[in-house]
Amino acid sequence: MDEMRKEIARRRTFAIISHPDAGKTTITEKLLLYGGAIHLAGTVKGRKASKHATSDWMEIEKQRGISVTSSAMQFEYEGFCINILDTPGHQDFSEDTYRTLCAADCAVMLIDGAKGVEAQTIKLFAVCRMRGIPIFTFVNKMDRASKPPFDLLDELEKVLGIHSSPVNWPIGTDGNFKGVYDRVNKQVQLFDQRSGHHGARKVGMHSLTPDSPELADLIGSHYQELLASDIELLDIAGNPFVEEDFLRGEITPVFFGSAITNFGVETFLKYFLELSPPPSPRRAGEEMIAPDSDFFSGFVFKIQANMNPDHRDRMAFIRICSGKYEKGLQVNLALSGKTLKLTQPQQFMAQDRSIVEEAYAGDIIGVFDPGVFRIGESMASGGKKIRYEGIPVFPPEHFARIYVKDSMKRKQFLTGIEQLALEGAVQLYKQPDIGTETYIAGVVGVLQFEVLEHRLKAEYNVSVTMSRLNYRLARWVRFKDKESVRELKDLTLTSTSMPVLDSRQAPVVLFESAWAVDWALERNPGLVFEEISD
Repeated sequence: MDEMRKEIARRRTFAIISHPDAGKTTITEKLLLYGGAIHLAGTVKGRKASKHATSDWMEIEKQRGISVTSSAMQFEYEGFCINILDTPGHQDFSEDTYRTLCAADCAVMLIDGAKGVEAQTIKLFAVCRMRGIPIFTFVNKMDRASKPPFDLLDELEKVLGIHSSPVNWPIGTDGNFKGVYDRVNKQVQLFDQRSGHHGARKVGMHSLTPDSPELADLIGSHYQELLASDIELLDIAGNPFVEEDFLRGEITPVFFGSAITNFGVETFLKYFLELSPPPSPRRAGEEMIAPDSDFFSGFVFKIQANMNPDHRDRMAFIRICSGKYEKGLQVNLALSGKTLKLTQPQQFMAQDRSIVEEAYAGDIIGVFDPGVFRIGESMASGGKKIRYEGIPVFPPEHFARIYVKDSMKRKQFLTGIEQLALEGAVQLYKQPDIGTETYIAGVVGVLQFEVLEHRLKAEYNVSVTMSRLNYRLARWVRFKDKESVRELKDLTLTSTSMPVLDSRQAPVVLFESAWAVDWALERNPGLVFEEISD
């Protein structure tokens, strides 16, 4: 038990969140570089890039230079075992990010220094706050002209409603980034721009005190005087870092740097490991399950088909919540009621995997899915029945009817569309009175349609036609009491509303407008619509 507690205590599992183009995949790559997990950092700057980011492994990601699916990566660094959950930055894939946040113990919020707090940042921050996840803030792209640092701190407080405590402070924010001041060690850290090989390798660093006579020669007397003034103001008026407030999500430690040039990344990684929490207890019904419990438990937060296209495999990503995984472990599944042996679990560096003999609370493992897992499935060993809080399903905002172009490929089409729906790549609906080969796909963002079409072609060799529908809202159906329960076909709806069943056979209604939703509620006593489904 002591060995298990020691292993759990050194785990750090976190997600990286940001608005699109804030540099999220780049900082993931640089954390891997400084952690020793890779020796040469990739780039996601465009289609022609010769080396792609480690976390962007899917073919369409390499072509488009964006992340469209979450990646899990584990590496060892200075005695810590780090699990990074890189998430899609593009808002069209925000559902994947929401699911991934359920598996994280804390989050790193990336902000573009020139743009400040943006729309997608606000949404993702709200999810973190809802789940009580502590948040680090990394203000990125300081190598370019940025907003004044005090203005950025003010934005965090006014827009997000969270206090901030800068751990370091930038020197030169007008496109002439020199380095940072480490407020904890009271050291100025200057970076050698020539040593980083355009960000592909670690950058050289030179430390000295802020009152060093040498500093004025290196950065100029103007920047030295400005730094002295900023330090004084921060010491007088800045928020002190209080660990309890941070763990409650009330204050965020702030770091400034540039992921593309590697400036400030190593400093951030060092303090992150000092301040970030190890795995914490998780709620299952009325009880809290401690990570060092004497039984294994966890939940599926992601399913990914065809990580190895040659084998047509499907992997379920499991966040271990308690205990230790050992080879051949048998678990009970909460939703399906089945008993299953977990064989050959794997850990990841994006699509590269290695078989693991043991894993602990806080770790992310992947197991082969023979078709029994689904997102949100809980499991436990020792005959226990544990059910962790469900992962929410958000309503789609765009809909299309999907047809297979070649009827001879109907079987591949059905396999592909159903597997991708299990992943959460799309939400699938069927009209109760229509044949099984006609599907309606619902997505949060329209780019998901493009990814769906691409993956059906690339992974299942199926070409499809999509006919866009005018629906804008999906609502799950339930009733206030037994007396008001009725069949979908018996509901009074507007002529343009469509009753359907989701992939779990739960009743849903698709609407063209909020007015149609209100109209249905008025004419169906006892009817209740849910915007989010567990």
